[in-house]
Amino acid sequence: MLKITDLCVNYGGIEAVRNISFEVPDGKIVTLIGANGAGKSTTLRTIIGLVKAKEGSINLDGEELLGRSTTVIVSKGITLSPEGRHMFPDMTVLENLKIGAYLRTDDLNEDIERMYELFPILKSRKWQAAGTLSGGEQQMLAVARALMCHPKILMMDEPSLGLAPKIVRQIFEIIKKINEQGTTILLNEQNANMALQAADYAYVMETGRITMSGTGKELLRDSSVKKAYLGL
Repeated sequence: MLKITDLCVNYGGIEAVRNISFEVPDGKIVTLIGANGAGKSTTLRTIIGLVKAKEGSINLDGEELLGRSTTVIVSKGITLSPEGRHMFPDMTVLENLKIGAYLRTDDLNEDIERMYELFPILKSRKWQAAGTLSGGEQQMLAVARALMCHPKILMMDEPSLGLAPKIVRQIFEIIKKINEQGTTILLNEQNANMALQAADYAYVMETGRITMSGTGKELLRDSSVKKAYLGL
């Protein structure tokens, strides 16, 4: 579905992403793992059009997206649940959900109810200001907001960041459920253990390069991955 080829991204004179290539097959969960500064978030932000690439290709279902605006990329079927959640804190949960569907002109009620089924806590908080939610609730809202555009691919940037272990497990259960319902997922996650358990395919990024790839299970068993990212 999504094919990244020879992607390079510079920040000033620094090469943040260095000639990386990978694929996200339809219906799968693909994860990028690596340390802070490896280029994972930059890769997602470049795919969605928030960061300009120096060169390379971002191809979705045979259509080149490199250089297109974020609005166009979202309209083609890619959305991002960003690191840090980026709520509109003074707006209600319901208003934040509606903002996620800003490109749509049809009725939103059915999808809003679907989000409430996926995230029951959001229904009980729908009139509450998003800024008053807990970290876990804000993360659920960020994911639900990104789903309101009916994406083919949902990209998630550090969904477990700053959350308690119990909430992290809930978030990953939701990720699997979303995938089972038909949404392809590209995940950037520092919690390598949880990410690799959930992923069909995985890529290790180090200093802007992809240094290793395989199925999630293969990388869970790899001794270098265990030592560097799993604390084993």
